[in-house]
Amino acid sequence: MKRSLFILSIYFIVIACNNSSNNSSNNSSNNVPNEDINNSNSNTISAPEQLNYSIVNIFPHDTSAYTQGLEWNDNTLFEGTGLKGKSVLYKMDSKLNQIGPKLKLDNAYFGEGITFYKDKIYQLTWEEHKVFVYDAKTLKKIEELNWPYEGWGLTHNDTALIVSTGSSNLYFVDPTTFAIKKTVGVFDQFGYQNMINELEYIDGKIFANIYGQNDIIVIDPNSGRIINKIDCSNLLAQAKVAYNPLSIDGGYVLNGIAYKKTSNTLFLTGKCWPVLVEIKLN
Repeated sequence: MKRSLFILSIYFIVIACNNSSNNSSNNSSNNVPNEDINNSNSNTISAPEQLNYSIVNIFPHDTSAYTQGLEWNDNTLFEGTGLKGKSVLYKMDSKLNQIGPKLKLDNAYFGEGITFYKDKIYQLTWEEHKVFVYDAKTLKKIEELNWPYEGWGLTHNDTALIVSTGSSNLYFVDPTTFAIKKTVGVFDQFGYQNMINELEYIDGKIFANIYGQNDIIVIDPNSGRIINKIDCSNLLAQAKVAYNPLSIDGGYVLNGIAYKKTSNTLFLTGKCWPVLVEIKLN
């Protein structure tokens, strides 16, 4: 009997050690500093501060545009759209009139997030693991890069492109090779935030849509902590839109953030929304 108790004791000790090892491995999979989330029991993480906005202008938006990426460069607005067979990339002027023809992706590709970086436009694809690189002036494709995960949102800072994949992670990648340089997990007081979608880098912070939600979150790119939120649940009503796009298709969600530096305003839209709304943060 003593021998049986001894064997059982050893068994439970081994199981406990294995569980402890597995937990440590799982906790290390996200690049979030320990002091921000792992020690949250002793240091409470503050709730994100709410930011308010005022509407500056309302522009018509193509209701066939399943918006996946939106970005200003000087006075040119670039928009990339999704859905296989309907994915396009095109440019608009400061009054949001289309410039030149739309570039249509091959039917095999589902277009995703875009960003302008050093005279090039980068465009993700959803499940095809391809990144298309274009000359920003001509929209002529000059290169294809590979990406191992799904592609959702895309933006950049001074040295890296920043990718979301629908998870809670943001990947900082080399613009030349798309090799991952750093991974940051995004979180708030409740834990990690997944379904991160379209991205925009503004004054050292990352603004992001959350797929299926009406909040825009503002992320500290160093720690991954969500520091602000913008409630856009009334945006369509404030823009005098008479219907809810979600009543047509459950995928017609808020998606698209473009910052125009010259006016210090944000341009917001959604997938197949009838409006593109310019706002200023209060």
